[in-house]
Amino acid sequence: MKNEKYKRLFRFAAMIANAVFQIICFYEIWIRYYNSRIDQSFARRGNWLIAGLYFLVLLLFTHVYGGFKIGYQKPGSLALSQALSLIGTNVFALLLTLILSRNLLFAGNLTFLWPKPKGAGEQMISILPYLALTVVQTGGTTMLAALLTRIYDAVFPPRRLLLIYGEYEEAAHTLAAKMNGMKEKYQIAGMVNQSLGQTALQEQISKYQGVVLLDVEAGLRNHLIKYCYGMAIRVYVAPNLSDIILGGAEKLHFFDSPLLLARNSGLSIEQKLAKRVLDLFISGLGILITAPFMAVIALAIKLGDGGPVFFRQDRVTVGGKVFRITKFRSMVVDAEKAGYAIPATDRDPRITPVGRILRAIRMDELPQLFDIFRGDMSVVGPRPERVEHVEKYTESVPEFVYRLKIKGGLTGYAQIFGKYNTSAYDKLKLDLMYIENYSVLLDLKLILMTVKIMFTKESTEGFTEEKSADMQGALREKKGE
Repeated sequence: MKNEKYKRLFRFAAMIANAVFQIICFYEIWIRYYNSRIDQSFARRGNWLIAGLYFLVLLLFTHVYGGFKIGYQKPGSLALSQALSLIGTNVFALLLTLILSRNLLFAGNLTFLWPKPKGAGEQMISILPYLALTVVQTGGTTMLAALLTRIYDAVFPPRRLLLIYGEYEEAAHTLAAKMNGMKEKYQIAGMVNQSLGQTALQEQISKYQGVVLLDVEAGLRNHLIKYCYGMAIRVYVAPNLSDIILGGAEKLHFFDSPLLLARNSGLSIEQKLAKRVLDLFISGLGILITAPFMAVIALAIKLGDGGPVFFRQDRVTVGGKVFRITKFRSMVVDAEKAGYAIPATDRDPRITPVGRILRAIRMDELPQLFDIFRGDMSVVGPRPERVEHVEKYTESVPEFVYRLKIKGGLTGYAQIFGKYNTSAYDKLKLDLMYIENYSVLLDLKLILMTVKIMFTKESTEGFTEEKSADMQGALREKKGE
């Protein structure tokens, strides 16, 4: 594609255009209102420094939320990413302003309800200009993103891809449907089975702008990847578990012989310590901040049907250990009185009116902050599954137990990039990607990304009626019914 090399240039120009607009808006508010109200007003270079710091923080948040991914995200998702980036950046700017004006300890001044103590600065700091700034920036960047997306789609049409699959044709159709769902970016224009043979497949590949490899036999896959590399043809590979494990391997060099070292032992002692410190800080802070909301939710559940507020259930975590997870009850009492697990569906009649709201915004998970603080869970990690589900999934995917190398988490790779009804094998792949690439910075990034997922309906999508019935049948059979 002739225009392919200009895609990155277009995204970079779009990023600069967006950033310039945001900086101009911020700079106007800063100069007109805030600079004169801090204890020692900045001169020209000082104001430039503040604007530069704002720019760096904006870049950080926008990178985390994917606000520059024009052509990768749908316009609505792109607008949400940019809105969250602006909110995070402006909250940082507000806190910085409060520190510079010595008002940080007197947050009551933000609402004009708390008299300002002596010695805390001569001017009162208002939150209203930052609120107005966020509204203007969000509106402007949403329109800009929509315009740039339309231009991008017109200039860069979707790639025509060939999907080569192995034994499972149904899985190939599923993947094709997912990729074709992003019609602005991908077009699965052809599908062939690996049985066609290496020579014929290479001839087919040359007719397309890229190739997708799904469960292709290892030897053939290696040949096709090397062929595409030599011909500069883009390759999308559905990774197997070995690929993911090696993706996190350490690179070693013994003289002129490179090696990959896969330790396969989970997290190191230092990583576990750092993760536990982060868990204590995040869960403790989260409990303090959300305590009023949890009190309101508890009251709403109790008034709803008079049943218990909390729901506790056995879940499996690191090393196969079983613990009792705590959630706000979102279903009717005795929702599983049949004695076996019944996975929730999209319109499950067992979900209460209050529970439906809680599930939609993920607030039913809040009590798990106490599980994290106690050490039963982590903030980030593989979602702890029910005992019955682990047993069932392990029967069909024995490697599912690989997820148990670290503690289960409130959020994680599979929760962010998958859905409630994502297949067990795909959950395993996503969680292994997290385990093999763990870092504290990755945890922080995933925590921030979780905020966006709370506003994404697809991530809470339940099982279909058919899938739920299949799982129920398997669990009933296991119990001997």
